[in-house]
Amino acid sequence: MLHSKIIKKITAGCCLAALILTLSGCSSSKSTAPAAQPPGELKITYVKSPLNIPSIIDKNLQTISKEFAKTNIKVAYPEINSGAKQTEALAAGSLDICSALGGTSAILAASNGVDLKIVGIYSRAPKAFNIMAKDPAIKTAADLAGKKVAGPKGTILHQILIAALAKEKLQPDAVELLSMDIPPSVTAMLNGNVDAALVAGSDVLRAQKAGAHIITSGEGLVDATIVIAARGELVKNNPDIIKRYLSAHRENIAYMNREQAKAYEFTAQATGLAPEDVAVMAPWYDFAPEIKTADIKDLNETQDFLLATGLQKNKIDLTPYLVQL
Repeated sequence: MLHSKIIKKITAGCCLAALILTLSGCSSSKSTAPAAQPPGELKITYVKSPLNIPSIIDKNLQTISKEFAKTNIKVAYPEINSGAKQTEALAAGSLDICSALGGTSAILAASNGVDLKIVGIYSRAPKAFNIMAKDPAIKTAADLAGKKVAGPKGTILHQILIAALAKEKLQPDAVELLSMDIPPSVTAMLNGNVDAALVAGSDVLRAQKAGAHIITSGEGLVDATIVIAARGELVKNNPDIIKRYLSAHRENIAYMNREQAKAYEFTAQATGLAPEDVAVMAPWYDFAPEIKTADIKDLNETQDFLLATGLQKNKIDLTPYLVQL
C-alpha cells in the first residue's frame, strides 16, 4: 500500500515537471520568436477625389515617403479610385493601405472575407455628397418619384438617395436608378437623359455652373464616412508601420490647417478647380482621423443600408474590424 502511494506521488511529480517544462518551453519560444520584418515597400493608394486635400498635400510634400525613407522603406502610390478594386488589391496582397476608402466598400469587403482593418477615418463630408437636378420642378426627394436617377450604385451617394426617399416615405423602387460613374451621371442629367444625378466633390460645382441645383445633400441623412483601411496581416505584424503612416497623415492635415492658401493652391492644381472653388468646398470636409462613436454608428447604419438593398448578404460584427492604434 505504501509502495503504491510512493509510485503515485513519483508519477504525479514527473507529470507536473513535464508540464512545467512544456509550458516554460512554449513561453521561451514565444518570447524569443523573431519580430515580423517590416516590408521593403509600402503600396498606398493615391485618391484625390472628391476633394482629398491631405492626400494632395502629401503628393506635393512627400510627407509619408520621407517618413518611411528613414528606415529604407520605399512607398509606391497606385492610383485606384474604385473602392471595389482597392479592396481586391488589398485581398491579393498587392496593396497595403487604402488611404481613402468608402465605408460601403470596406464593409462589403469585410463581409466577403477580406482581411482588412479600419485604422482611421479619412473624412466625413455629408455636404459634399448630393442629389442634383436641372429641372426646376424637381425641388425635393419626393419629386423624384417615377423619375430616372443616375449615379454609382452601392456607394455613399446611393445610400443618401435611399435615405432621402425614406424620409419622404418612398421605397427605393420609387425611382429608376441607372448605375454609372459621377461625371457621366452629371452629363446625362445636364443633357436631359435622366432627371437627377448623384454627385460629389468638384462635380457639384460643375453641375451648378451648368444650371443644376441641389435637391438634398447627405447632411442629416448620412455622414458620408470615408475610412483608412489596411491589410489585416500588416496591422497585426507591423502595427508601428500603421502608427507612422497615421502620424505622417496627421502632419499633412496640420499643414492644411496651418498653410491654407498653399494647400488650396495644391488642390486647385491637382483637380483643375479654381482656388476660390476649393475654398468653397473645403469646409464641407472633416478630416479628423480618429474613429469616433458617431463614426461607428454611421458605419453600422451603412451596413444596414447594404443589407436592406441586398448588396450585402451576411451581416457582420464590425467591432473586430475597427482598430485604434
